[in-house]
Amino acid sequence: MIKVGIVGGTGYTGVELLRLLAAHPGVELTAITSRKEDGLPVADMFPSLRGRVDLAFSAPDKADLTQCDVVFFATPHGVAMAQAPALLAAGVKVIDLAADFRLKDRAAFEKWYKIEHTAADLIEEAVYGLPELNREDIKGARLIANPGCYPTTMQLGFVPLLKAGMIDAGSLIADAKSGVSGAGRKAEIGTLFSEASDNFKAYGVAGHRHTPETSAQLQRFTEQKVGLIFTPHLVPMIRGMHATLYARLTKEVTDEQLQALFEETYKDSPFVDVMPFGSHPETRSTRGSNMLRLALHRPDGGNTVVILVVQDNLVKGASGQAVQCMNLMFGLEETTGLQQIALLP
Repeated sequence: MIKVGIVGGTGYTGVELLRLLAAHPGVELTAITSRKEDGLPVADMFPSLRGRVDLAFSAPDKADLTQCDVVFFATPHGVAMAQAPALLAAGVKVIDLAADFRLKDRAAFEKWYKIEHTAADLIEEAVYGLPELNREDIKGARLIANPGCYPTTMQLGFVPLLKAGMIDAGSLIADAKSGVSGAGRKAEIGTLFSEASDNFKAYGVAGHRHTPETSAQLQRFTEQKVGLIFTPHLVPMIRGMHATLYARLTKEVTDEQLQALFEETYKDSPFVDVMPFGSHPETRSTRGSNMLRLALHRPDGGNTVVILVVQDNLVKGASGQAVQCMNLMFGLEETTGLQQIALLP
């Protein structure tokens, strides 16, 4: 059994990790930390876990995380970089769901996240945890930088076309929407029910910190200079993410060839569902599951390809993807503990 610790178990990604790991056949939950909730039984805060998680939260200084095989950080940016060096030195593997190790450019990280990076020596070692693109590297990693939710949709939508040299890498457009849970479990005016319900808005239009993360990862798959316009939106739902991606074709290609390209790219990826050409994937078709669904369109048969991508922002966009990485790191089947079917209605 893999002994698992979770640092920051009271947020949305933390409780999602608990939900998934409590039912994982190869995992033993060992420690769940929360400074504020020290001593509180996990099931008292999250009744959905009654009978499944018997642990209590413990303050970080009381939890011996070095006894774990792997520790997940479901924490604000900056926490993992402070604690990861000691854990790695003790032989513990680390999966960070925040952004501490996503950007290889330290200056870019400090610009976008407004904090100093205190573990710069680990930046190069960290493996970007998007299994569909980095599966083999993840298997041998001891430090995983779990991708952002928006970047997951953008990369899995654009990469097949970039690798095939079929599109203009300098004119990529992503129009994406996320449910309110993407903002985290905190009291903030913009995510209060009366503010977010019955409302729809864009944010981060002038610049969003997921843009440099996505651009840097996409750049790995093309010799062209990547140019990405990314506009995120907040939609009045709890879970779910929908990205509408636009790219300009630079080669003569049929619809059938486009479809075949995506089907071939993801034929061995159990959590990417390439739907029939012209389909319209819905966010509810992925709710509560680790599945990402996408579909291709080509308006008027022109030179623009539109990729529709949906996922649950808390599962494939965060905690489910982290568990997927853990499975690979410990030699388990990639799908272990992650075969939940989406909730309908």
